[in-house]
Amino acid sequence: MRDNPIFGSATSPAASALETNKVLRNTYMLLAMTLVVSATTAGIAMAVDLSYGAGLVMMIAAIVLIWFVLPKTANSSTGIFVVFAFTALMGAALGPTLNRYLAMSNGSEIVMQALGGTALVFFTLSGYVLTTRKDFSFMGGFLMTGLVVIVMVACALMLGSFFGFHVPAAQVALSAGIVLLMSGFILFDTSRIINGGETNYLMATVSLYLNIYNLFTSLLHLLGFMSDD
Repeated sequence: MRDNPIFGSATSPAASALETNKVLRNTYMLLAMTLVVSATTAGIAMAVDLSYGAGLVMMIAAIVLIWFVLPKTANSSTGIFVVFAFTALMGAALGPTLNRYLAMSNGSEIVMQALGGTALVFFTLSGYVLTTRKDFSFMGGFLMTGLVVIVMVACALMLGSFFGFHVPAAQVALSAGIVLLMSGFILFDTSRIINGGETNYLMATVSLYLNIYNLFTSLLHLLGFMSDD
């Protein structure tokens, strides 16, 4: 990790490459485990028919962990438990949404297509960066601007929904925008890892996890909208 004494004083290109490879390996190993944890808790939430309200509470708890707890524990073993707790809560929070789509006549197909699309996008983009080792740090400002715009649009749609205004086309546009934004973040975050911009594998794991999570949910919404059901 960032403060690991074994790598903290390394300055040679060989040592730097060794550290980067270690961060990359640890990130993908932990990412795989967190996805399994999320899938498990999502399955449990679906089995007990978790309500949207409970799912929202779990998502808020997950956000608290990632904003306030992980930054203080990212350089210790405690941070690993925080990451697993975060992804477990996020997986459970997804349960009600999955149940809603699976209740559709072609729900299983929609969910599988969303999973397949997410895997295809992630492995294609990550593979491209890992193969070319291209630096996508130049996208940082654009992606942050896009994120702010997405959040503002989402808040506006939520507010409009509260007052009874529903604009399906805007919801679709938002989901499509998130798909593009998360694709950009996959390029950006993977590039940061292999180019030394992110040396803490816990933070790197959370970044990639959120990219995958948001990409999947957005593809799910898009496919659901396009469904004839």
